[in-house]
Amino acid sequence: MPTLFRFLATLAILAGLVFAGMFALATFVEPTPREMSVAIPAAKLQPGNR
Repeated sequence: MPTLFRFLATLAILAGLVFAGMFALATFVEPTPREMSVAIPAAKLQPGNR
């Protein structure tokens, strides 16, 4: 049984590190807003041409 407990403890520590990394990224990294433009073909703007 000690091997099982060691395995579960290792998994718990790894899960904690992953959670801490995700929390740090979500808290400390700020996204930079940018202007977005999408080119629409002229054929899609004409109502009679489907």
